[in-house]
Amino acid sequence: MRADWQGAESGLAKRGAICIVSDVRRLLFMILFCLPAVSWLHGGLAEKVVILANSQDEDSMRIARHYAAKRGVPEANIVALPMPTVETINWRDFVLTIWQPLQDELMQRERIDGTAFKLFDDAGRRKVAVSGHDISYLVICRGVPLRINHNAELLTTPSGREDRPELRTNRASVDAELSLLAYGPYNINGFVHNPLFRVKEPSLLTEKMIVKVARLDGPQYDDVIALINRTLEAEKNGLIGRGYVDVRGPHRQGNQWMELIVDKLQAMHFAPEVNQESGTFPMGTRFDQPALYFGWYAGKANGPFLLPGFRFAPGAIAVHIHSYSAATLRSDSAGWCGPLIARGAAVTTGAVFEPYLQFMHYPHLMLEALARGKNVGDAAYYALASLSWQNVLIGDPLYQPFLRGLDEQWLQRTHLAPRQRPYVALREMQRLDEAGLDDEALAVGQAEQAAQPSLVMGVQLAEMFLAREDAAGAIQALGFAPLLKQVVANDWVLLQRAGDLLEEAGDKPAALRVYGRLFEQPQVPDVLRIEWLRRGVRLASAAGDVQRAMAWEQEANRLAAETKK
Repeated sequence: MRADWQGAESGLAKRGAICIVSDVRRLLFMILFCLPAVSWLHGGLAEKVVILANSQDEDSMRIARHYAAKRGVPEANIVALPMPTVETINWRDFVLTIWQPLQDELMQRERIDGTAFKLFDDAGRRKVAVSGHDISYLVICRGVPLRINHNAELLTTPSGREDRPELRTNRASVDAELSLLAYGPYNINGFVHNPLFRVKEPSLLTEKMIVKVARLDGPQYDDVIALINRTLEAEKNGLIGRGYVDVRGPHRQGNQWMELIVDKLQAMHFAPEVNQESGTFPMGTRFDQPALYFGWYAGKANGPFLLPGFRFAPGAIAVHIHSYSAATLRSDSAGWCGPLIARGAAVTTGAVFEPYLQFMHYPHLMLEALARGKNVGDAAYYALASLSWQNVLIGDPLYQPFLRGLDEQWLQRTHLAPRQRPYVALREMQRLDEAGLDDEALAVGQAEQAAQPSLVMGVQLAEMFLAREDAAGAIQALGFAPLLKQVVANDWVLLQRAGDLLEEAGDKPAALRVYGRLFEQPQVPDVLRIEWLRRGVRLASAAGDVQRAMAWEQEANRLAAETKK
């Protein structure tokens, strides 16, 4: 992300003023064409979803059919067009293979209401007088091109806006342009103000101006199918897990966004893990059951995300702010969006080029809207300042992560998977603790651990007992930890934390056994194994286990020497 563009806010304000004129024009069109609003207000959202697939890509078609079947979208709503099979295209190919055939098809199907003329604009698009549309969301499937390169021959300065070097471009995401299918004439250079930005209850007229676009995409076909399926799983039970927030990046505005996210997650009783240091979460950070991740500022996925077998919780929302974070979605290592989806995230946002900070999705606004019960499609457009720019939303737009609230989850906890249940209990305990009911919170944790033992609850209880200076209670809470043989990569740090808590409680032999289990875990990266071996050496020495301390120190020295080669 390049430095903040200081004129962004004023530019948005100017575009907002221009949009008032556009609103009046569209109101006249609606009066003339008598657009029926009743079907829009009462029709099911799924029935009005349009799915766009590449007929030249069989995986694209399979994803379209799978999503339609899972979400109850009529298969007739799939629009299959022959397109290039590359991610990056030029303006000519975009207009000839995507924009114009899609707009023509949607007008023929009466999804877009308007009149087409025989005139064309400089980009080659047919001029139309549009009065609205009947599309809840346009869902783009993997295989449809992702971004459009700049064309210097089409470069002009949009009227009504100061000419700035940052905006002298028509490079864009395919998705951001398709949001304006029903908008009417606009200049493809720079951006178009999003009239849905920060509008909690947009008018029908405003809704009819913009086609909300989301993309089902990722490095592999299987990643996209998993995204769809895990989204539905999460929506059934509600989003379950923990929150993680990086709050220190290069610009104050982004830091403020992240701090607002921390406040919101705390208000929602998620008790987020917060990285206050510069840079992203280190690999050795606790990162179990990540359901909500917001971070910045690194060029590609790093830290805990590189642990072998790392997975997000079903339905997870994961956003990392960085330029070019979605320059490609076909890689599980380049940028952020592809890697996040490959590791199980259900929702993410990104940019296909350099967007500038003010033109990214505002993550705190997106979370705010989701927490109010909005679906992903509406929340994303509430949080996005600009269209005809470089942004993408990846995920199912119909997904409502907080359709099930904590009260309902708590009442239905016995029906949850063993991996999920303790995290609902953690939120309930957090809620009680914030209300000053710490004894009740402890009782809830003990009851849940008795009903279904888990490492995460054992660690939580041990921390609570030690805070009360009850070492015996902490040792009892983690009595099972030395018996664990293999844990998932997300829980390695939890296991290490259990060892540290047992040491703090005075049970050094149990702590040593836990560290022994930690070193038995397969595929632990050397950087983590060395760090843990060093801790284990200190622990073994303090416990008087000289033989084990020497063995672990030799292993740490060997690994350290190998990493320097």
